[in-house]
Amino acid sequence: MTRLLSAAVLISALCLTSLGLTSLAEAAGTAALPYNETVQTKLQPQIEALLIGLVRDGRSLTIDGIPVFNGKDKFLPGKIAISLVEFLLSLPPNDPRLSMYLRDFRQVARLTVDDANDTWGAYYYALALDQLRKAGLLQQAVDQLTLAKLRVRLDWRMFVDADDFALIDHPNNYYCVALGIARLRMQMGWEDGAGAQRIYDKIVDHYRQYSGEYGFADETDGEGRFDRYSVLLSAELAHHFVETSARPPPEVLVWLRKSADVMLSRLHEDGTGFEYGRSLGPYSETAIIEVLTTAAALDVLSESEKALAYAYASRAAQRYFAFWTDKNTGSVDLWDAGRRTDAYRGKFRILGENLSLAHQYVYTNALWNAMGFKDQAPIENFAAALRSLPRESVTWFARGHYDRMLLTRRDGDHVIGLPLISGGSSQHMHSPYFPIPFARDMLSGVADGTRPLLLPQFSLADGTTLMPLAFIQDVKITHRGRKTTVMYRQSELDRMGGEAPIADDRLSLVSTYVFETGRITRTDVYTPKAPLDIAGIRLDFASFSTLVNADRHGVRLGGGAVTEFKLSGLDTCEAESIHADPDYESDLGPMATRVVCSGRERKTDGPFTISWSLSYR
Repeated sequence: MTRLLSAAVLISALCLTSLGLTSLAEAAGTAALPYNETVQTKLQPQIEALLIGLVRDGRSLTIDGIPVFNGKDKFLPGKIAISLVEFLLSLPPNDPRLSMYLRDFRQVARLTVDDANDTWGAYYYALALDQLRKAGLLQQAVDQLTLAKLRVRLDWRMFVDADDFALIDHPNNYYCVALGIARLRMQMGWEDGAGAQRIYDKIVDHYRQYSGEYGFADETDGEGRFDRYSVLLSAELAHHFVETSARPPPEVLVWLRKSADVMLSRLHEDGTGFEYGRSLGPYSETAIIEVLTTAAALDVLSESEKALAYAYASRAAQRYFAFWTDKNTGSVDLWDAGRRTDAYRGKFRILGENLSLAHQYVYTNALWNAMGFKDQAPIENFAAALRSLPRESVTWFARGHYDRMLLTRRDGDHVIGLPLISGGSSQHMHSPYFPIPFARDMLSGVADGTRPLLLPQFSLADGTTLMPLAFIQDVKITHRGRKTTVMYRQSELDRMGGEAPIADDRLSLVSTYVFETGRITRTDVYTPKAPLDIAGIRLDFASFSTLVNADRHGVRLGGGAVTEFKLSGLDTCEAESIHADPDYESDLGPMATRVVCSGRERKTDGPFTISWSLSYR
């Protein structure tokens, strides 16, 4: 193998020669290829190239200048294992490469068996071993010593307390990871089903306690973090039963249907994905694919919905290569050219991100093939079919002392989401969780970003900073023609600076959103509990559109979706074109214009109003 190209160069060559797409715009205007064709002709060559590089270079492997085995990706051994196994199993039984690659897998398994391999990594590795077992290849692929080590280390008890089954320092979605490991260990004969059942019971209890009749997973213990993971979790849960040859319990199918409704309302013609919360990028698209594919495989979708889901998956797979894959390195790109992702998905995980995304496309493709869609052309009238979807939907996540919900509106080609949730501990201060509208390529948060996007940030004279974030109550939604009004109140604002939201009742407010065709308006009426010294107020707006002109009340914009932003209730707005500013970079790329509005020092003893509106094409 020494005469082969390096992994990075080979991947790049394969992508450039097979893709034939030079831009996202070109991809959107091209008839979608069958899902299986994209996976087989574009994705599988990437996996083979990575296998070659791993075997040849071992721990010295680099991609785009990043050392792969840097010790920072705690899931990497498992991601390597499942990717290589999925490639092995894609080869015909008489393929002369099979025996060579089985020997190579033994080598890579020995190379990585003693590396850290936490949670998701343990699940991926257990899944890989079980697939080898089913294919009758386990003994050829893993030597006895390595397998004995793996049997000990691939264990859910590393992050779930075996006594009370409490998660150890992980968000709620990791119960689903633990369930996947436990069911695979049970299937391989490494343990009985008692642990898997206890973990499943914990998941059910959490759904019931923190969402109740609504059927979504709060990532926290009741703080109200309902994001992409909350919608995806039911599909992951259902799939853990499917991959271990069992049908999910009826209540899981009910949750899956609710998640499918959320994802169906987010279908974009070009394969663009989910719009708010952490960990977006290409995962915003694979999350939709995973939910709808699992729902289709379990007949939770109607036949027409299956056709929509398959068409979306086919377009998202092409988008992965047209938009998310760097043409020079052949690697997925979440980090460069003005793209920003969450710190825990830093570029040190470059190999792992390639492999986990590849797995999501490979396993969903296998499900579509099993449903009879193999090499089937997607529906041609996808855009028209999308116009037949509901123009608006309301998804309740939880109701009680605080309300948690998501409004979704389709306006032209835009899918606009208004999440009224809480980021909870570790995320409440980050703009992807703010109670503001989001729309791909139009309105975005910034991963781990703390700028006050579309919300006022109050600096008090005593040094406290308050924002209207986490404590949303009494949400009311009304409709009049094509106009939708969302009103809610907050008796407390969020005192910033802490890991978790802190309620501060010195200011309360009533917020009103009005959604019209091509226009969104927000009006806040703030009322101090007692006379309050405010040292200053700041509200930011950032846009992918370019600056045309500005005055002290807002801006006119061009070259993008948003055409105008206006604000009242503060003293002045200042606008400027920006470039390479990480505080205003989205997962999709950099924003072009920043508007900073500010209010001077004031002492207030009565209600005051801050309002903004934005127009878009």
